[in-house]
Amino acid sequence: MILTKKIEQLVDKHRSLEKEFSSGNIDKKNFAIKSKEYSSLGEIIQCAREYLNFKNQKKELDKIINEQNTDKEMNELVQSELIQLIENNEKNEKILKLYLLPKDEADKKNAILEIRAGTGGLEASLFAADLYKMYEKVCHKKKWNMEVISISKSEAGGLKEAIMSITGNNIYSTLKYESGVHRVQRVPETETQGRVHTSAATVAVLPEAEDIDIKIEEKDLRVDVFRSSGPGGQSVNTTDSAVRITHLPTGIVVSQQDEKSQHKNKAKAMKILRSRIYEAEREKKNMERAQYRKSKIGTGDRSERIRTYNFPQGRVTDHRINFTIHKLEEFLSGEVFDQMMENLSIQDQEMRLKSLNRNDY
Repeated sequence: MILTKKIEQLVDKHRSLEKEFSSGNIDKKNFAIKSKEYSSLGEIIQCAREYLNFKNQKKELDKIINEQNTDKEMNELVQSELIQLIENNEKNEKILKLYLLPKDEADKKNAILEIRAGTGGLEASLFAADLYKMYEKVCHKKKWNMEVISISKSEAGGLKEAIMSITGNNIYSTLKYESGVHRVQRVPETETQGRVHTSAATVAVLPEAEDIDIKIEEKDLRVDVFRSSGPGGQSVNTTDSAVRITHLPTGIVVSQQDEKSQHKNKAKAMKILRSRIYEAEREKKNMERAQYRKSKIGTGDRSERIRTYNFPQGRVTDHRINFTIHKLEEFLSGEVFDQMMENLSIQDQEMRLKSLNRNDY
């Protein structure tokens, strides 16, 4: 079986790295990469060895069970051991298959989080502000750092748009499932007859790209500068400090005007631009690997309705996995956010495992 061959290769690789480290003759340039690989293999090496030994162990137990001279008590003990061995093998097989699944290279990256008010007018902008506060609380609880890159406010404390940079450990792997349309159902404060209104906000989570991830040539950029303006269009700056950058090959445009310094605005705009280009490239590759793309819970389509926040019923429902939490206020305060993320991650892994061609293993 291909799975067995792949697991044998993992064991051989672990043994080879072990010899390299014990000999002390390891290239310093590759030390960090090999240390990381050795550490990763160390997490599953016991499962791999047990999986490879399963057939021989099972054969030995079957032999004892089939022997005529085995007494009843011994037979029961061996039967119990065999059941435990089979259960353990099934668990090991699942762990190893998950380990062998294609890795998302962006999972350990920081993220650019974008929130925009969608359909629903003022109520949509108020909901966008609620989502902003929710992610802010999640970051605080997880001790992540959230830096506002740009923010555009609407009336009554709402948000038209907010773009943030979030840094910490494994940010993208946690937040990537948030991309899509978030829908809210509630009675607006301005509603006199108590009718429930539906509005929406869109969330986009992009892995934060570094210079080594994507190379942007100066010749591919058109940089325009203009005067910053505040709410209602009034001038808030007497100099041309706002920046608009157009990436000519892709047509991606980013504008930034929050800072008084043109240099700072350009740096922030480049940060967003780099991540958007990187994400566009990732999406292109995912489309090329159609089977892998289909096996993922939606993590990129901004037009996909992913979640409903129903205030009258006090529930949050994720439509991709048909999972509901009846603690809406706690969810918005970041208290039970991880519960949703864990379920999304588990379902994502299950779907990807099922979608793999059995012949691959």
